[in-house]
Amino acid sequence: MYGIQSPVIGNDILDMGSRRASSRRCQAPPSAKDALMGAPGQFDLPNVPDVSLLSMMKWICFYCVFSLTLGPSQPALYVRSNFASVEGDNDAHQEMKFKKGTTTLAFKFNGGIIVSVDSRATQGGFIASRDVDKVVPINAYLLGTLAGGAADCQFWQRNLGVQCRLYELRNGRRITVAGASKLLANTMSSYRGYGLAMGTMIVGWDAKGPQVYHVDNDGLRLKGKYFSLGSGCTFAYGVLDAFWREDLTVEEAIDLGKRAIYHAAREDQGSGGNNKLFHMTEDGWTMIHSIDVNDMHYEFEEEKKNAMASN
Repeated sequence: MYGIQSPVIGNDILDMGSRRASSRRCQAPPSAKDALMGAPGQFDLPNVPDVSLLSMMKWICFYCVFSLTLGPSQPALYVRSNFASVEGDNDAHQEMKFKKGTTTLAFKFNGGIIVSVDSRATQGGFIASRDVDKVVPINAYLLGTLAGGAADCQFWQRNLGVQCRLYELRNGRRITVAGASKLLANTMSSYRGYGLAMGTMIVGWDAKGPQVYHVDNDGLRLKGKYFSLGSGCTFAYGVLDAFWREDLTVEEAIDLGKRAIYHAAREDQGSGGNNKLFHMTEDGWTMIHSIDVNDMHYEFEEEKKNAMASN
């Protein structure tokens, strides 16, 4: 093309860096070119014919993409061997510990549903991100939360959004919250034992009013008035158990969701970042705020000082 003859790429280029190339180099007799140029060193470029820069770049890109896409021959066995549960000492032999940290909560009250989460993503003791969206909108009247493996939760809740939309198109009406949570539970049951890590809540509003469901990676499905999931859930439950009631006003409910995440982030190293809070009503969900936990700390400390001074 354009007067330039395309080079002929032999197996010596395609096998570059493989065991086959090493064995071929050892078995081949020394040539006159090798005698003149010398055998290539460990980090030297291979002796290849002169080719155009564009052609060489194409083959380099092909080689890199091909190498990166090669995964383990048995993915399920690889996951079970390298990402065992962190309960007990099942992961003692692993070089990479699949430890997770988060705090999510949702509760019903007379004014609807409050969904409050943190935004920190962790890889063991390493903070991978401080601004992860742990609330997944399924539709205008359904929300899902993330706890466990971020990829697992995001993928399957988006898949749930597809199933809910198909249900709506087929039946001409929105799916109920119970139906949506049952779809996710059935999916998780079919993938039980495949190494998924999910602790989610499906919350929404339907003809029966506000509904809150908990679904996990084993297909467990529970209905309740409030749930909290993640490594910081024990601290959040302490706040919810002490101050939750059904007749909360909207302002009181927002403050309760805010304080529960703050105390969880303060005590749990796997939780932190921003507090993202949503309010669900019969008209759908609304995001109320996204506040840095550090700002909440100074706000509550100032409130505590003023309360002590007044007493």
